[in-house]
Amino acid sequence: MNENIAAQLNRLDTERLKSYKNLLDFYHGEQWEGRERRGERHLIFNYARVFVEKLTSYLMGGMKFAVDAAVDSDGACGLAQKAEAALYRVYEDNHLEQLDLETEIDGAVLGDACYKVIWDAAEKRVRITAPDVQGIYAWWLGDDTAQVWRVASRYSLSAEEAALLYGVKSKSKTTSVVELWTDRTFELYLDNALFEQKPNPYGFIPFVVFPNLREPKKFWGVSDLNQIMESQRELNRAMSQLSRILELSGNPIAVLENVEESEDIAIKPGAVWNIPEDAKAYLLDLLQGGGINLHINYINLLYRALHDLSESPRSAFGGMERDLSGVALEIELQPLMQKVRRKRIIRTAAYNRRNRMILKLLEKYAGESYGENRLRVVWGPVMPNDLARKVTNEQALVQTGIHSRRTAMEEIGVQDTEHEFKRWLEEREAILRMNKELNVKAVKGGARERALPPGAEGVEE
Repeated sequence: MNENIAAQLNRLDTERLKSYKNLLDFYHGEQWEGRERRGERHLIFNYARVFVEKLTSYLMGGMKFAVDAAVDSDGACGLAQKAEAALYRVYEDNHLEQLDLETEIDGAVLGDACYKVIWDAAEKRVRITAPDVQGIYAWWLGDDTAQVWRVASRYSLSAEEAALLYGVKSKSKTTSVVELWTDRTFELYLDNALFEQKPNPYGFIPFVVFPNLREPKKFWGVSDLNQIMESQRELNRAMSQLSRILELSGNPIAVLENVEESEDIAIKPGAVWNIPEDAKAYLLDLLQGGGINLHINYINLLYRALHDLSESPRSAFGGMERDLSGVALEIELQPLMQKVRRKRIIRTAAYNRRNRMILKLLEKYAGESYGENRLRVVWGPVMPNDLARKVTNEQALVQTGIHSRRTAMEEIGVQDTEHEFKRWLEEREAILRMNKELNVKAVKGGARERALPPGAEGVEE
């Protein structure tokens, strides 16, 4: 079976891959079904793309991570800080802020996303990429979709790249590459032929495959576009129809009754028409009787349906026609916040798995030791916050012992809480030392004044 696994991929997940292509086409604006008729205007108002990118911006805004020691001791806390610093270095080396944003958009469109975490022996660092999920295949155990035991990644290389990486001269312009990973083995296929087979050097499958939004009991996810595709198409049709009506109204149609032949009928100011005595002539007014409002009301209805189905209220785009208080705005944005929360639950597990892989690779190949730690993803607020009010609330929570200072710093958006807490301790120690020195000088000065006889002030010693 393994010898032909590369060839078998051509017959696997055909419906999923077909769906990916259709979703990508729709995202890029190919939203009219069937063959378009010549001479007709077909407008595209790509709200689908705007919704995806807007929701992704809310999802990823202010995301960071933290590492907590599993046990409360100075040594464990030091290792946790070391692990957190190592993760930040890997994030900077791989430009993960940009890669994560691009991957989230791709995942929102296709319904699935993937990261690959490997050790780059040449550069001696962890390398993180986001393979195209259209080339990713996964196998899991029975009905437990969380236990992935094999992952295949298929992609293409040019003939030059294949020669550079594997020393293979391909007869065609491209070479098909399939990587097959399990916890124990790694196999590499070039053009459906087994090229390399060896034990897995990492001891784990270096892929993090996760859904955009998960359907219950299913491994592959759901795209953000599925709910709004029909409404988006209908909006395009309605807007195109209204555009044609307005165009015809600007170039009116002349209607002639009881006229057998007509020549030189010009529609322009001051034009004179010669018609028979019993004939009638007039311009067709497509906007009379308020009929245009029916089209506008229907478009507004479609527009509202798009916002409802995408769970992105109009206020999420900054277009509020009335002033809202903080609580009222939060209620207004509840659909968006709930959708973001559903996504963040899935992303937290995925990013923690990725960070765990990073630390394992650093321990194995860089000789580091980070101890036992708890990994956390700290998400930024979805709602705009009143910082002064939040600081006041956190101050009260810290003083009453409900929150620690680190938790308070995380809540108000401090990036590196450990570094900031260390600086606070240093400042506090310096202030206490300075106050102690001033108190000592004040006590000595008071004793000296009491020792001098009356009238001796100002006499040089």
